[in-house]
Amino acid sequence: MDNTLADAAAAIRAGGIVAYPTEGVWGLGCDPANREAVESLLALKERDVAKGLILLAAEEDQLAPWIEPFNPMMADRVRGTWPGPVTWIVPARPDCPAWLTGGRSTVAVRITAHPQARALCVAAETALVSTSANSSGREPLKDSEALRKTFGSALSAILEGPLGGLEGPTEIRDLQTGRILRPGPTKSTSG
Repeated sequence: MDNTLADAAAAIRAGGIVAYPTEGVWGLGCDPANREAVESLLALKERDVAKGLILLAAEEDQLAPWIEPFNPMMADRVRGTWPGPVTWIVPARPDCPAWLTGGRSTVAVRITAHPQARALCVAAETALVSTSANSSGREPLKDSEALRKTFGSALSAILEGPLGGLEGPTEIRDLQTGRILRPGPTKSTSG
């Protein structure tokens, strides 16, 4: 099941779950505004909604429906790492749904530099829910064959492409404190 970018974007718009390469691991994504799609993704991963999810975007405008505007200090901090492999925990808009925030007043967001992930956000005309392709508590998948074996039948599309060269999932930082909540992986030396 290799799909074109147009196929994958159409699947997102139709409420499907799509697999795509990211900076370090395969990602699973869907339309963040589609509660049924998000709940299906959480069930597929056996992930608790209380953990919250990451929103991945090609540009800051795609995050506007979900986040509060940045003040100048916050904007400098965030924009110094984007586009790139740093996910930030930022203040969520009051109407940002709990299925994205995990019931918190914050949401995790990233502007990606990964070509396929970025192109998917552009083609789907939305930010994406983005979570590592793995069952909760297991290692994220880095191999497309393992991805197909584990999730293939449950996916609406798989957007092929190389991973971005990081050894694992992206770094997560808290915007309010600057604290690193999950250290970033190192750059792969294998290729």
